[in-house]
Formats: sequence, structure tokens, C-alpha cells
Amino acid sequence: MLSGFMNFLRACFRPRSDRYVHSSSDAGGRQDGLLWYKDTGQHFNGEFSMAVVQANNLLEDQSQLESGCLSSHECGPYGTFVGVYDGHGGPETSRYINDHLFQHLKRFTSEQQTMSVDVIRKAYQATEEGFLSLVTRQWPMNPQIAAVGSCCLVGVICGGTLYVANLGDSRAVLGRAVKATGEVLAIQLSAEHNACIESVRQELQSLHPDDSQIVVLKHNVWRVKGLIQISKSIGDVYLKKAEFNREPLYPKFRLHEPFKKPILSADPSITVHQLQPHDQFVIFASDGLWEHLSNQEAVDIVQNHSRSGIARRLVKTALQEAAKKREMRYSDLKKIDRGVRRHFHDDITVIVVFLNSNLVSKASSVKGPNLSVRGGGVTLPPRTLAPCAMPLPKAMQAFDSLMYTVTLDWKLILAFCICVGTPKKRTRKEYKVEVITSLHLAGVELVSEEQLHVSSQGS
Repeated sequence: MLSGFMNFLRACFRPRSDRYVHSSSDAGGRQDGLLWYKDTGQHFNGEFSMAVVQANNLLEDQSQLESGCLSSHECGPYGTFVGVYDGHGGPETSRYINDHLFQHLKRFTSEQQTMSVDVIRKAYQATEEGFLSLVTRQWPMNPQIAAVGSCCLVGVICGGTLYVANLGDSRAVLGRAVKATGEVLAIQLSAEHNACIESVRQELQSLHPDDSQIVVLKHNVWRVKGLIQISKSIGDVYLKKAEFNREPLYPKFRLHEPFKKPILSADPSITVHQLQPHDQFVIFASDGLWEHLSNQEAVDIVQNHSRSGIARRLVKTALQEAAKKREMRYSDLKKIDRGVRRHFHDDITVIVVFLNSNLVSKASSVKGPNLSVRGGGVTLPPRTLAPCAMPLPKAMQAFDSLMYTVTLDWKLILAFCICVGTPKKRTRKEYKVEVITSLHLAGVELVSEEQLHVSSQGS
């Protein structure tokens, strides 16, 4: 229990949100607590808006918009590149993609002297291979990096064509105007790879016919091998290479039986869409947005409001929905700090790309200015006491693995909260928030919200 106590002490010294160092590669972006945003900007094919809200202790979502030359040579082609990388298990994979994928794409575009599905696929493959090399080098010192991965959603607009590539469950949604009615319809352009989708489960079962446990319903959620919801990603090497699925990897990630072929894939689904004059905009977002808004709801918000700040508006609407689901006020949700905030919503990244038909129809050989924007986040200033990340002894690893699945007794949780804080009269909702916060500070992660069911007697 020493590790949990140390985490609690460290959390007590955590700085307030307004003391965070605000970081972004683009000077036009702004930070408001855990929210980073760039309300408006101009890309090669029109305008754009970006926003990122952090929920995890370390921001696991990474994102970028690159506009101008899409190759290593200034001769073109020219266009717009959008990337949304939703990491899990840590930020290492999504950060790696942010630093390398676009560079690989530019290299392969230069070699083939054009943009194509093959160029995008090769860029994904090179990024996957590069991260595997990184894991191989770091494994002896940091074996847990084998359990870090990321979804990877990419959009490329070039010569009137929109390419959308995806791994995981981020999503790209097109807003298309219908002249007869004046409405704007939502059209999903990306294929998703989440085990909650029946066709994904069927595909996994057909690829692994001898494995009856390839998908498992755990805590009412379908998971690949009972561990992860997505079936495709960059990283997650522990489910692709058997040599990384062993000690000293944490027991909760290790499979009981060795596997002979990769369980997860890094081969993206790629769609090609010829843009039309009635195609108005595309929303690229991590699943943190789509957990709270439907495709059509998001498209309606973009259509019915000013372009400037529209990504920030989408994020705010999602947060309001998250607060409503937890029976709390949006203003109270905003007060919850990073790390603890993850129990209420995920990191959310939104990039809205507006399509100017006059600019979209330009030949890809027409030059345009280069622009590079990366979604920001908050980082701790130097010498700040951060949550404990030291390796745990085997006894604590076993305890950590147990806490991953154990159902916690409500009376014990309540007793813990009373021990760490002065007892006072609280509403049922206030108890719930305090319980989650206290458990997080002690290093206990909840598997599902059902573990915090409070009877009416506790009101």
C-alpha cells in the first residue's frame, strides 16, 4: 500500500490548472485550463478550427494539421493533411505518430510523385515499424511501453480528392448540403475497428478460428482477448509480437497462452472520396467526442453556428453531455483536474476542416503557403512533484493487477473518503465525485461506473 500512499501525497502537491505550463507548436493556439484551442485558421482548401480538452494525467490525444506541400520537394503536390491520434496506455505512441507519420507520407509522395492510397498505406506501415523498433530498444529499461498504443485517423485533401485512413475508433464525418431541403446531412467517411461492432467481432473470429476467446464480453464491453476494445492500432506491440507478451510486462496485459500470429493489425482502412461543390466540411475527432454526440448532432452544430470557434463549441457540447450523464453541472466538471477528470470523460480532439469549392478544385500543382499546427496540452513546470511512476515490486504489481478487476465495496469506499477528508454533509452526487477523486489520488482505477452505485440510504 506504500505506492498508493505515495501517489496520494504527490497528488496533494500537484499545482492548480492555472499554474500549468501551456505548450503548443503554434503561437495562435490558446489555453484555458485543460482546454487548448485555435478558433480559426486558413488551410490550402479553406478554413479550419481545432480544439483539444485533456482528461488524462498526461494528454494521450495528439493531433496536427499540415497545409501546403505534401512531399519532401517543393514541386508538390499541394494540399491539406489532418491527423488525430488517440493514444491509450500512455502518450508515447500518439506522440511518435505526431512526429513521424507526416514525414513518412511526404517521403513516399516524393518517391511516387503523387498522392495515392499506396502512399498513405506505406506511411502507416513505416510508422508502425518505426515504433516497433523504439519498443525493441526501450524494452529492457521500460517494458510497459509494449502495452502503449494509439488509434490513427488521417485525412488528406489533394487535387479535389479526400483520402481518409483509419485505425481504431476515431471518426471522420462529412457535412453535405442538400439543395432541395437546405439541410446538411452527416456522412461517415471512416471505417471503425472496435469490438463493440458485430462485423469487427466476426472478422476477428474468422482470422482466429481456433481461439474461442479472441473477443470477450467483459464488464458489458466487448474486448479483444478481454484486454482492449480496438482491433487495429499503431503500437500495442504486446498483442502483435509474442516476445513482448511476457515478464516483466504487468500481469494484467499478459496472455495465458502464447500466440503465433498478430492479434491486432496496423493495416488501415482507407476510403477515397471525390469532393463535390455541396460538400461543406469534415469533422475529424477522437472517440471522446462521439461518445456524447451523434454524427448528425455534430454536423448540425457546425452548420448552425459561426465557423470561428466551432471546434471549441463541439468540445464544450460534449462536456456538457458528459456532465449531464453524471448528474452534475458543467461548471463543476470544469473544476475537476486532469487525471481525475478521466473518470468523467476521455481526452477529446476535434478538427473541423471547411471546404471552399473554389480552392478544392485547384490543381494539386498550384503552390500554397506551408502551415503546421499541433494540438496543445498542459505540461508540468520543471521540478514539480508528479505522480509516482517508479517500477513497482512484484507484490505491488500483483496488487495492481487485482485492483484492475476487483469490485469495490461501497462501505469501504465511504470509509476511505471519511478518513482522507473532514466529514461533512454532502449530497449523493457530491459523494460520488469525492469518491472517484479520492480513489484516483490513492492510485485505484475503476473499471466501470457500476462499482460506484450508491443506494438511496447513502444520500
